[in-house]
Amino acid sequence: MSDKNGDISPPCAASAAVEARATEVASRENRAPSGRKGGDEASAKKSAKIRPPRRRRPPGGRGAAIAALDLGTNNCRLLVARPDGEAFQVIDAFSRVVRLGEGLNDTGALSEAAMERAVAALSICAERLSRHRVQQFRAIATEACRRADNQRLFIDRVRAETGLHLDVIAAEEEARLAVAGCAPLVEPTAEQLLVFDIGGGSTELIWVDLSKTTTAKRKALLMALAHGASRSDRARAAAQHITDWVSLPVGVVTLGEKFDRIIDDGEKFNAMYDHTVELIEPFAVNGCAPTRERLAKMQMLGTSGTITTLAGVHLELERYSRRAVDGLWVPTVAVDRVIERLCEMNAYERASIPCVGEDRATNLMSGAAILRAILHAWPTRRLRVADRGLREGLLYGLLQDSAQGRRRRPMRR
Repeated sequence: MSDKNGDISPPCAASAAVEARATEVASRENRAPSGRKGGDEASAKKSAKIRPPRRRRPPGGRGAAIAALDLGTNNCRLLVARPDGEAFQVIDAFSRVVRLGEGLNDTGALSEAAMERAVAALSICAERLSRHRVQQFRAIATEACRRADNQRLFIDRVRAETGLHLDVIAAEEEARLAVAGCAPLVEPTAEQLLVFDIGGGSTELIWVDLSKTTTAKRKALLMALAHGASRSDRARAAAQHITDWVSLPVGVVTLGEKFDRIIDDGEKFNAMYDHTVELIEPFAVNGCAPTRERLAKMQMLGTSGTITTLAGVHLELERYSRRAVDGLWVPTVAVDRVIERLCEMNAYERASIPCVGEDRATNLMSGAAILRAILHAWPTRRLRVADRGLREGLLYGLLQDSAQGRRRRPMRR
């Protein structure tokens, strides 16, 4: 992916009422639905080469649409796909910043405004599931809902207003889904794999030992993690290859809020970095210690809005492009240069970068501090960027459910 001079090249390649409600909520918050030009939705659609659905659709079974929804601390994301053998073709995508975890550190509960933003976005997702006649889907919620004292109230409200049932998953399942979703980007020759997922409320680090698995079986083994360690023999065998994992109690939202009383940007960044280094250290000194031999055989793979945005800045993209970013190899020295450049800017200048925008600029530096702390613990020469993760892992799990005769619930209205 890189030439002898170190230059990087991309890999080869709702109803009207619902929409009106969501627009009203976004306007009241004085926030654009997406900070990127064209938005995540448009980029995902373009990169997936969406084609109009055929007029005749089977009501179920092979070829029927499946979907995955991930409600995180900061974003609500949906993928709708059509099975294609053991893989899938994306036919629709949606992403919106909802800031569900805003203020959670201080109150321990989801605020009314945050819940309203999330329900508005979820209503759009429910409409799209209905539009595509989705037969199987899974909707999950992660760190913000795990921590919220009013979790049950919110889950019940979502079901009553949108018909969607949210599964609040454990951090361990979140980690497995992240690895499974990124499996296609793992190099066949990698014997050690470190996957990190910098979320809004937490950061997952997963170390996988692939040294005793043949290169031909590694991708399938990692995808089996999407099925859950208790669901099949393949899944149990795959889980045994996870040497260690940790869910750090910091994400781009929670870390930024923790140090929001520090006015100076440089001082704040250093404080966030030092705090994350301390959190990582116990994990990094155990079976995941960065020995020279282990680093030589390791692939580092990052999935999150932080790493994809930094990759877009590195490539100097005028408009964010999933096709250019997903699968990109970036030298860690280049990542560090981008972070240094951003540290020298003020908030307005960072938001003016074409593929960043106001929404992402708000949390970009806290994410960058987490990433720099990860690279400090494991000083590898390069890392690979994944514009994929939990939703793709969920879709792989649905495909495996279908193959084994299990079916996830359809949407209930």
